[in-house]
Amino acid sequence: MIDIAGATLSPDPSGALYWQQGAALIVADLHLEKGSSHARRGIFLPPYDSRCTLERLARLCDKYRPKRVVALGDSFHDRDGPARLPEAERAVLTALTACHEFIWIAGNHDGVSPAKLGGTVAEALRLGPLTFRHQPALSESVGEIAGHLHPCARVAVKGRAFRRRCFVGDGTRLILPAFGAFTGGLDLFDRAFEGLFLNRITAFLLGENAVYAFPERHLMPAR
Repeated sequence: MIDIAGATLSPDPSGALYWQQGAALIVADLHLEKGSSHARRGIFLPPYDSRCTLERLARLCDKYRPKRVVALGDSFHDRDGPARLPEAERAVLTALTACHEFIWIAGNHDGVSPAKLGGTVAEALRLGPLTFRHQPALSESVGEIAGHLHPCARVAVKGRAFRRRCFVGDGTRLILPAFGAFTGGLDLFDRAFEGLFLNRITAFLLGENAVYAFPERHLMPAR
């Protein structure tokens, strides 16, 4: 469990976050249709990223049965992504938005475009003690839940080094890992994380079936 500003949240090994008190499932940076976006520029990747990402999201909705789903921005890789979404994947997503209250936080990649498939768009969302936004805001950290940075961390366990996507927080702010199938990760020692945390951080690394907490002193820079 992760405590942020008095709220207790459950990290899932998929990279999603469940807040039972707020009946909310939170995901960040789905980057749907990243494959087709790259294909338009002559970079060809397997065209199944949206299918994989949405199937994982649907399984989580079945598991947690949330009242609402909060997507923390960059849900599509670009603003034209909703128009390129294949019919099968479109059906999965519209079924989810029909069953759950979807709040799309506008990201720097997709803006307000996800609202074309149901749900509502917001620049930020306040629920109880928590504020949900895409990009962490230096001016407001207490109770903030954000995405955008795709955090990952490197640790050594029993003489072996592992690099995994992770949640990262300090008790006042939490940044989620990217949920999308084709999304990469940014090392926690990158300059982009400087100044975001008031206290010592804990990285919550994603394993196959569990999430593992590592205090800051156990983290290693990526090589």
